[in-house]
Amino acid sequence: MQILFFDNLIHGLRFLKRKFPIHNQQFTPEDIYQLLYIDELTGLPNQRKLKENLREYLELSRDVQVSTAVIVLNVSRFKAINDSLGYSAGDQLLQTVSARLTEQCSPAEQAYRMGEDEFAVIIPGISEGPDLYNRMEHFLSTMDGTVLFNNIGYQVSLNLGLAVFPKDGDSAEQLLQNADMAVHNAKEFGLEWNRYTPTLQMHAKSRLDLENEMRIGIEREEFFIEYQPQVHLNSGLVVGMEALVRWNHPLKGLLAPGEFIPLAEESGLIVPLGDWVLRQACIQNKLWQTMGYTPMVISVNLSMRQFRQFQISEQIGHILTEIGMDPQYLELEITESMTFDKEAAFGQLKSLKKLGVAISIDDFGTGYSSLHYLKSLPIDRLKIDRSFVKEVMEDNNDAAIVSTIASMARHLKLKVTAEGVENHEQLEFLKLQDCHDAQGYLFSKPLSAMEFEDRFLSQQVS
Repeated sequence: MQILFFDNLIHGLRFLKRKFPIHNQQFTPEDIYQLLYIDELTGLPNQRKLKENLREYLELSRDVQVSTAVIVLNVSRFKAINDSLGYSAGDQLLQTVSARLTEQCSPAEQAYRMGEDEFAVIIPGISEGPDLYNRMEHFLSTMDGTVLFNNIGYQVSLNLGLAVFPKDGDSAEQLLQNADMAVHNAKEFGLEWNRYTPTLQMHAKSRLDLENEMRIGIEREEFFIEYQPQVHLNSGLVVGMEALVRWNHPLKGLLAPGEFIPLAEESGLIVPLGDWVLRQACIQNKLWQTMGYTPMVISVNLSMRQFRQFQISEQIGHILTEIGMDPQYLELEITESMTFDKEAAFGQLKSLKKLGVAISIDDFGTGYSSLHYLKSLPIDRLKIDRSFVKEVMEDNNDAAIVSTIASMARHLKLKVTAEGVENHEQLEFLKLQDCHDAQGYLFSKPLSAMEFEDRFLSQQVS
């Protein structure tokens, strides 16, 4: 322990010298301790202190043969709030979480900040069973309700990962790594919390392999696009199509978007993949126009990472000019979360609208858009999320939501497209709500370019 103390003392003095290069500057032991062990933003002990304390607890646990648990807590939606509302909002959120965690800790427990949006709590001397899992539920309740930013409430929750000594790790580093692995697995699968198991390590390795394979797959053009028709409800005519990316993996076969899109977004590969989808979709649409088919609008999804690129409008404009496609035949789909930061979103949307393209908000109703500024955004369409359409005949709440969105859109002079239409009862309900367009398996599943051409374009030669 003395060696560790002197190592940290030397490290602290070097740090102070770099941070405060003033000759003859005097620092108290409290100054050194504060800089070594306390997170400046939240006031919580930092990761260095977490590891030191956890090592001590594990030594005690070995001596008296009891368990020690460590919980890693990840703040949901932190990145969206930090990116969209700004760093000050992100800092405020972290301070709120740290204060609430501290309030919930028992005298024997201590909360720590691990880094960015992650915290940890050590629970010493607790046995596995109801008591431990009750503590998990207790910490989950920490973030019940909303957090206010600029007088607007945003729903924030926690995901938890659990590892217990000695079963889930024999050292402080291993225990923290395994708890961290558990929390990221929980987030990936939409769970509130998860406990480490050896299979999680295999899953993490599998995700890393898939990321590398995706990078190679983009270069080798293993991805392709399918097209789902969008039907005008009054005329029954196909008036557009959405471009949907698919991956024909050389070993695993056809992978559903849910198997690779989240990983692409997490790794940043969504940017080159999204750029490729946009270009290929426009090339195909221009080809159909050149062949004499009635020109239609093609919808392409933009990811958050694409949308936040500084020169995204210039890039899209260059692609359209290069291909020779009129911008009026391209519709870009964004999600509600991309509009959190109103000023930044407005600037991006305005520059995109200058190109002459249309803008729609996809999966509308599932996010946290503030309706008071929705009217000011330069958008053309709302797409009602399929989760509301699916239960519209059985759930009065979903029916009310769909009706309200359609009515609001009419007053704002926006078009409305309903996604996920699967039966005639849903279709008739949507007609009564004056929805403009719809897409879903009632009309057609996503099709290859050749299938789409044969079924929906060959009879509509201009």
